[in-house]
Amino acid sequence: MAAPLAASGFDDGAVFRSLFLAYPDALLLIDEQGVIRLANPAALELLGYAEAELIGLPVDALVPDAIRPRHAAYRKAYADHPRPRPMGTQMDLVAERRDGSEVMVEIALSPLQDHGLPYVVAAIRGVGAYPRVKQALQRARYAECLAQFGRHAVDARDSKKLIDLVPTIVAEALEVEQAKILLLEPDGTHFRIVAGVGLLPQEAIGDRVPNEPGSPSGHVVAHGEPVLLSDYAQEQRFQVPSHYVEAGLVCELSVPLADRGRTIGTLAVRSRVMKRFGDDEVRFLESLSSMLATVMQRESSEEALNHAQRLESVGQLTGGVAHDFNNLLTVISGNLQVLEDAPAYARDPLVQQVVGAAARATRRGAELTGKLLAFSRRQMLQPTIVDVAALLESLTNMLRRTLDQRIGITLDAHEVLCVADPGQLESALLNVAINARDAMPQGGTLSFSCRAVAALPDGLDAQPGDSPSHGFASIAITDTGLGMPEAVKARAFEPFFTTKETGRGTGLGLSTVYGFARQSHGAVSLASTLGQGTTVTIFLPRADDDGLADDGLERGASHVPEGLCVLLVEDDPEVRKVVARFLDAMAFEVTACADAEEALRMLATDQPVGLLLTDILLGPGLRGTELADAAIALRPGLRVLLMSGYSSELPGEPRGRELLRKPFTRADLEQAIARALESAQ
Repeated sequence: MAAPLAASGFDDGAVFRSLFLAYPDALLLIDEQGVIRLANPAALELLGYAEAELIGLPVDALVPDAIRPRHAAYRKAYADHPRPRPMGTQMDLVAERRDGSEVMVEIALSPLQDHGLPYVVAAIRGVGAYPRVKQALQRARYAECLAQFGRHAVDARDSKKLIDLVPTIVAEALEVEQAKILLLEPDGTHFRIVAGVGLLPQEAIGDRVPNEPGSPSGHVVAHGEPVLLSDYAQEQRFQVPSHYVEAGLVCELSVPLADRGRTIGTLAVRSRVMKRFGDDEVRFLESLSSMLATVMQRESSEEALNHAQRLESVGQLTGGVAHDFNNLLTVISGNLQVLEDAPAYARDPLVQQVVGAAARATRRGAELTGKLLAFSRRQMLQPTIVDVAALLESLTNMLRRTLDQRIGITLDAHEVLCVADPGQLESALLNVAINARDAMPQGGTLSFSCRAVAALPDGLDAQPGDSPSHGFASIAITDTGLGMPEAVKARAFEPFFTTKETGRGTGLGLSTVYGFARQSHGAVSLASTLGQGTTVTIFLPRADDDGLADDGLERGASHVPEGLCVLLVEDDPEVRKVVARFLDAMAFEVTACADAEEALRMLATDQPVGLLLTDILLGPGLRGTELADAAIALRPGLRVLLMSGYSSELPGEPRGRELLRKPFTRADLEQAIARALESAQ
């Protein structure tokens, strides 16, 4: 047994003082009143205080204002029952530094009462510099930048503004010195620099750059794949322009811009930090490039078509983005759910925190694609019971982030249920909100309200059979904008009628709202005063108050049998792998196919199949809907569940066939399978 330090000739006090001062984590000695009595140099550095400032400060001062009351209550409870608490047992802990900034931390507490001292030692470790945390925060930042660009893209009128915006977004997200966009000229012999930040003196917007096969940009165009140069000094594949090296740039990443399968340019970034770019940066640039290319395709289509055809083109483009994006989100969210079942997830709070942040970013991405699909107005009506207040709360939260910041948004929502297609209802409300925004160029107030009414107001006539027994849900959208003269108000619901300048509106916004309301067995009214504002009120059939609870109870009772033989058909290998893992976790027997032809060959055998689970778009060959018809012809009574990331994939699809929209959770999949098994073909 080791001898005590004093017996070995050591000065105990000096040793422990040295340990306190040299310890790499921040150490605070706190008395029973919560006042800091000692602090080591690591604490001063982490928290940004001088020693004289920190000593004597209440420890609550290191807690952000938002959680200070909760922390005070916790500290009191801890003082009543002090106990050792190691690091890693709490999540989402944040300390406030002297300058008001916040730092993510882990904290260990060691009470000294058992040693006769009325103190607690708090060991604090800043975890923001952990590689896993840095990577998670970096990926979250990239996801937020993509969402930011998506919000701009939804409302864009001019792709040139979006092209100019992309290099700024990229340079800020990646923290690089240069980002630029080069578009291939029609003859294919030169690029033109159309946008950029951090351009060198030898470069300018509008300059022509030769399209040389030996250059990175030329390679990107020739092969349609990203090019990564980690270190110019070691590069042997391509000739690096000398002015890049002279400017101190050392590495480069270029990704293609594509138009309908043809590469039309590149998005390139350069940095003074060696080996700055990795897989995360490649995926981020590819995603942003894909979104930008889609917007450019949209504008080129609009220039070639008339008003009605342009609207159809926008729907196809946004739907195409939604399909690809939803497949990506299915892979990301699915793997995150698989990770939550891993033993390391339950043991490591940091893993839980990082997975939670990624899952939240994925849900935001799913919300974005949902808005794109709602904006494109390309889904069949699928009426269900809608909680109007909840829908309006979600919509107003989204509009606060995306509309002009000079427009204040208010919500007065009474609890009311209606019967409508929720996606189409949201699309109608978005149309009205966008019109209201355009009517308030200097800002104003946009108000939403909903309540139950017994009947339609005087002057609004319901079609025969459109008088629901429970009355109507009234949804009103009011702006404080320019208002309408009587002549404009009289024509507001006419298709293609618009007062906006050319290129600013299709004239189909309010007419589609009118058509949706009438198709939903409701009505719409318009009240407007010139110079004072406009109110659009949508009336939809009100649902029984018990309907939502009954519907939820019925769905909750659904169950699926273990050992079910599922034929999974999905052309995206990563999505196929994720869905197969979900099915394996449900104890199903899974056979996975990459296309319809392979699935039909399997169905022609004696292998048992209880459910066909297929995506709608399966690449070349049969679509999922056609596969379903052929499968039922081969095996009458076979249950079918369709998957889709794009609602417009289902023109004319029978209502009785169950559809699961991407991205989905494992619980969503299980419930959809239960409904498919219970339904009759």
